[in-house]
Amino acid sequence: MNNQEPSEQEKNNWQNDPKYWIWGLFYYNPEDNRMFPPKKIKEMGWTINFANLNSIFLCIIMILVLMILCESIK
Repeated sequence: MNNQEPSEQEKNNWQNDPKYWIWGLFYYNPEDNRMFPPKKIKEMGWTINFANLNSIFLCIIMILVLMILCESIK
């Protein structure tokens, strides 16, 4: 595996390549080590790289914390 940081051009290519977007909504790129890459339209914010287990784990933790907070408000 290549340990070099990908170039901005390569990151842009990944972002615009439809093979890395499941149903056009979910970003899945095992070559990309970013947890939260930009969405297809960069101005719309970021998305989760579902090929990165750390990003999935972090999102599950955030959802659990929100659920616990919502339960404590009731």
